[in-house]
Amino acid sequence: MAKNYAALAKDVVSALGGKDNIVAVTHCMTRLRFVLQDESAIDSATLKSISGVLGVVRNDNQCQVIIGNTVSQAYREVVNLLPAGMRPAEPQGPQKLTLRRIGAGILDALIGTMSPLIPAIIGGSMVKLLAMILEMTGVLTKGAPTLTILTVIGDGAFFFLPLMVAASAAVKFKTNMSLAIAIAGVLVHPSFIELMAKAAQGEHVEFAFIPVTAVKYTYTVIPALVMTWCLSYIERWVDKITPAVTKNFLKPMLIVLIAAPLAILLIGPIGIWIGTAISALVYTVHDYLGWLSVAIMGALWPLLVMTGMHRVFTPTIIQTIAETGKEGMVMPSEIGANLSLGGSSLAVAWKTKNPELRQTALAAAASAIMAGISEPALYGVAIRLKRPLIASLISGFICGAIAGMAGLASHSMAAPGLFTSVQFFDPANPMTIVWVFGVMALAVVLSFVLTLLLGFEDIPVEDEAEKARALQTAPVPAHEARA
Repeated sequence: MAKNYAALAKDVVSALGGKDNIVAVTHCMTRLRFVLQDESAIDSATLKSISGVLGVVRNDNQCQVIIGNTVSQAYREVVNLLPAGMRPAEPQGPQKLTLRRIGAGILDALIGTMSPLIPAIIGGSMVKLLAMILEMTGVLTKGAPTLTILTVIGDGAFFFLPLMVAASAAVKFKTNMSLAIAIAGVLVHPSFIELMAKAAQGEHVEFAFIPVTAVKYTYTVIPALVMTWCLSYIERWVDKITPAVTKNFLKPMLIVLIAAPLAILLIGPIGIWIGTAISALVYTVHDYLGWLSVAIMGALWPLLVMTGMHRVFTPTIIQTIAETGKEGMVMPSEIGANLSLGGSSLAVAWKTKNPELRQTALAAAASAIMAGISEPALYGVAIRLKRPLIASLISGFICGAIAGMAGLASHSMAAPGLFTSVQFFDPANPMTIVWVFGVMALAVVLSFVLTLLLGFEDIPVEDEAEKARALQTAPVPAHEARA
């Protein structure tokens, strides 16, 4: 039965304290992401009980409401409830600075910036993969114009990633988007790229007598993200010091003259070092532990998704695929994690006596197995029933170990599922086809069996007769009695 998204949106907004309590709302692949004025106004029990809400994740004044694959429909209805031009007040007063708040702020900035870019990145990477397959099968020869154009189409989102990050971060940090894009554009300008190539070869490059570090910014995330965050403060400071009559021309000129050199000389190199350090840490663990690191990640992945921490790996995956053409730790671990949640949901659908839960479990299983979107299975089934989650974690560990031993690696960053399994095919090793489908089949079967063995406490079906009796014995409102 089709969901009534208008009613769902109305109930969600009401449980969040009403439209006046909503500062901002966005959505990612499966979640509505709210920033709230007063977190104490949230009615958590009511919010979690709303039909169509699969789960709720709270963090300070932010609340994520998990809807599933149809989140965009719910988002449209939520937006319709907010009057045009409405700008709820920002939380007032200074907030105490703690390590927890700093960590939450960094994670929120990363997730808030990267989530809107995921469709473009997935689309581009799948087109690149299509070009690779067409060349591998001989449909298109190397150097053919069609193949070149397809490769460029697929590479566009990666090559100009700093521009996309700057635009998305400008929305997140509430700064001027055109200025953010213009400054990020400096980092990927052909002349600047050529200059950095000369610097990398040992030629001395300086700006205003200050040496410029040789850095390549295409395919990167952190430099543009940090730069845009700094830009939000630079813009406010310049706005304060420029006279009103000169703001139209002097303000943007000063912002660009301050922010662009700062990005080139300081923020950019620091951002690259941060990104490189994170990537090096992740893959040092992989090099040291080998297949065990993939197994551990396969078991931890659903827990990371629960906290939103899985998005921390997005820049690392993007940069690794861009630099080496593949990623062999995080993405292979997701095969077992995603399809294990699907298999557990199938087992629940098989065993439950609750028609509504069966429908939810079947839809969640199809989403996880076919498309690799595991959050409906995670929040709608596994977390609600607990033991299916344990079965999924065990299966994810075992399947991750096998994927690691097989040396599987992804050439794209689409969520692993049957529809996207092609991203793990290695033209140099045709056996990867067998390994990918083998791991996927094992994940579904193993989690299915483990869920049946562990069992779960079924959600009882509400007695319709009892409901009818309750309605009959309920007191009649005075105005109806008079009628």
